[in-house]
Amino acid sequence: MRREHLEHVLRAASQIAGDPDVLVIGSQSVLGAIPEERLPPAATASIEVDVAFFDDPDDRKADQVDGAIGELSAFHETFGYYAQGVSVSTAVLPAGWRDRLVLVETSSTTPGRGYLLDPHDCVVSKLVAGREKDYNFASALIEHRLIDPAVLAQRVETVEVSDALRHRLRNWISSQNRS
Repeated sequence: MRREHLEHVLRAASQIAGDPDVLVIGSQSVLGAIPEERLPPAATASIEVDVAFFDDPDDRKADQVDGAIGELSAFHETFGYYAQGVSVSTAVLPAGWRDRLVLVETSSTTPGRGYLLDPHDCVVSKLVAGREKDYNFASALIEHRLIDPAVLAQRVETVEVSDALRHRLRNWISSQNRS
């Protein structure tokens, strides 16, 4: 995915939901803080943008976006990428994540604006999810020195997860530090 595709999704999602403030919580949130030309292919491989809304307690807005520009929609068929409407609570995030959001607001996002996860917060969330693609994503960002394992280690200590999972995350991050 490219930054212009992300901006297109932000514009469309804000129009569909009637809400200018769109939160991006998936892997494509890295497009907010890191120039796309610096990102490795593993970081931009996804064609899906996970979007949520701060004021959406019943997920109505997320559902509207999912129905209009989600997977297998005419939008997806036309452009080759899509939005997945999700809840703000979908991702397990480190304490203070809201204070580190990256704002994306351009003429291409109008009438909307995107609030994208800080790359370290995004990676912590992906590591908690723990799928193979999430570890590949995290490894690629570390390998290209786009995120700092020491910052990941600090933030892992602030997520609400089991002790066993926290232990696994610490071990994985430590193994990346030795690479």
